[in-house]
Amino acid sequence: MQLLKSTCFFITLLLTVLQLKATAPPVELTPGMVITSSLQVKKAIYRINGFDSLSRPVILIKGDNITVDFNNALLQGSNDKQLPNAFYGLAILIKGNNITLKNARISGFKVAVMAEGCKNLTIENSDFSYNYRQQLQSNWLHEDVSDWMSYHHNENDEWLRYGAGIYLKDCNRSTIRNNTITGGQCALMMMRSNDGEITDNDFSFNSAIGIGMYRSSRNHILHNKLDFNVRGYSHGFYHRGQDSAGLLVFEQCNDNVFAYNSVTHGGDGFFLWAGQTTMDKGEGGCNDNYIYKNDFSYAPTNGVEVTFSKNNILENIIKECDHGIWGGYSWNTSIYGNLFYKNRIGIAIEHGQHNNISGNTFDSNKQAAIKIWARKSQPADWGYAKKRNTKSMNYNFWQNRFKNENTALDITLTTGIVLYENRYENTRTEIKKDSSVEELVINPARVSDTAGIIPAIIETWQKKDIPSLGFAGGRSQMRITEWGPYDYRYPILFLKKIDSNQVYHFDVLGPKGKWKIKNSKDIQHITLNAGTFPAGITAQKKGVDVQIELEYTGVAFTDQFGKKQPAGKPYTFSFRDFQPNINWNVNWYSWDTTHDPNKNYEQFKTVYNNRPVRSEQANKIDYTWWGAIGKNLPADSFAIVATGMLEVEKGLYQFHVTADDLVKVFVDDRLIIDFWELSKYKYDEDTHHTATLQLNGKHTIRIEQVENSGYATLIFKLIPLKNKL
Repeated sequence: MQLLKSTCFFITLLLTVLQLKATAPPVELTPGMVITSSLQVKKAIYRINGFDSLSRPVILIKGDNITVDFNNALLQGSNDKQLPNAFYGLAILIKGNNITLKNARISGFKVAVMAEGCKNLTIENSDFSYNYRQQLQSNWLHEDVSDWMSYHHNENDEWLRYGAGIYLKDCNRSTIRNNTITGGQCALMMMRSNDGEITDNDFSFNSAIGIGMYRSSRNHILHNKLDFNVRGYSHGFYHRGQDSAGLLVFEQCNDNVFAYNSVTHGGDGFFLWAGQTTMDKGEGGCNDNYIYKNDFSYAPTNGVEVTFSKNNILENIIKECDHGIWGGYSWNTSIYGNLFYKNRIGIAIEHGQHNNISGNTFDSNKQAAIKIWARKSQPADWGYAKKRNTKSMNYNFWQNRFKNENTALDITLTTGIVLYENRYENTRTEIKKDSSVEELVINPARVSDTAGIIPAIIETWQKKDIPSLGFAGGRSQMRITEWGPYDYRYPILFLKKIDSNQVYHFDVLGPKGKWKIKNSKDIQHITLNAGTFPAGITAQKKGVDVQIELEYTGVAFTDQFGKKQPAGKPYTFSFRDFQPNINWNVNWYSWDTTHDPNKNYEQFKTVYNNRPVRSEQANKIDYTWWGAIGKNLPADSFAIVATGMLEVEKGLYQFHVTADDLVKVFVDDRLIIDFWELSKYKYDEDTHHTATLQLNGKHTIRIEQVENSGYATLIFKLIPLKNKL
């Protein structure tokens, strides 16, 4: 009886404790807070700046078996900054097992949530939008190399320089579901994180990556919206993508399943690379991944890129990309049941081996449906080519349907090809080949199927559809601003082009409402002064400082920085293009090892006393070379000295220069930008440099640039920070 009484007492006590916990008042967030037990956050807006190190979070969640319900509270960081490229700090760090974070809203940080060494982590129903992103330097006419992404190493978390909505590090069996991340640079980044379930998230309209994976395997990426993760695109001018992607799979990621995702309008839709380990040793890869029933349409570059690996690409939609699939050095890969429509090339594979391309539909691809080829030699610095056979060989092309194609199959330097029961409708050339193609067999009596097997998770997954895009697709819908892809949520005056008569062509886009032009400067002959969205207007340039200011009234919306704008309240948006008259004298000089600029600047600059190898007058500094600077002129070991006179109104101005490799900028003989140490040049973004200066009247600008070897560029622009309408 006593034992029964004691048991009842402890049960009553436990229930009381649980009830107290359940009815505990919500907790307010404070900087430096450490959460070690379950709680609900008091709903409020918490304006708390992050710390200057990502190793020191605003909030630490640490322990086991913890649920933190943010109750839709907003944690807002970087309250002392205006622009997202200046955002800093880590909002939440999670360490432990069986932890759930839900209903959180976090913006204004370099990284919203980081988790380290967690098992069974759940992050759900949260919004980590409008955190860090770079200010892009590319414009409508040309791209800037400093905007290119670079992922080649992340053993020491090098990817953190790009920020993230969620950054998982050594986390296994994570569940990431029903979250939103938009208006940032990278949404979800996974490092050495395995066996996760990433489902039903919306990671769209970011300027680089929707989901990125590094050494992460056996994850299920299902039914997510990963649209418009893109940069490096200007419709009708260039379409490089700059290594942005809806899905990035990088360095030894194996046995993952990617199914029923909408991954449209990404720089690449799906970007898989085996990694530096494979390139150096010839081993491993990103292997045995299933890419099943996704939409990878409208990529500026590749709908799917899979290289130096073996994978299964099954029943996807791939429309209007440059390459539908780029599969360089793919081996034992199955490409089955996909739709390739209006790409430049449907499938392009160099040096592939033992690949099965069967059951696909190709329709109206511009250059070729399938292009298979090899080069006669391999790069001398590739360990991969030294340790692996890289011949192009052993392909099965079975039961594909080719419609409205110029060329169905374009094959060069390849051995061992079987064509079986392919159908050709309105196709000009069925097979294009030369004498380098050997052992081609058409319709043999007997074949054996090598198509991929569907993994079990796809059979058990209930949502067997691709999330709806929600508006019209097409590459013309990608409009890249200095902060990333335009998301159609706020009013914008978007410059499409400036024609040869200096007429500006604009799209006026936005939510439901009306707009009108309030003010303008240095333009004339505006074709439309008011209207609704969408609209198109043109205006003739008549001065160096083109400005147009518009006013919107209409429904409530969220602007490009995540700020809520109420309905009915007038909202001002604008465009500015400042092109001051600068007559540049540009001289090129060769240098040798005795005048090495990387060792002794004072000794090097004596080469400026020599006769230039090239000289010209220019009205702008905008140079890019992939090789020699001119006929019979150097490609490497040259320097540029550009000098120009400038006259401007009094005000604050920002100098921008992108230079590969070294650069100095002087204003009135005052050094304002000094990047003359090659060891500091690690990434493409390191090529861009800025300085802010007060100017008034006439000034002399002098730019000195040095090229060591390889790619070279020099781009200069001046931006007024004040003197607006």
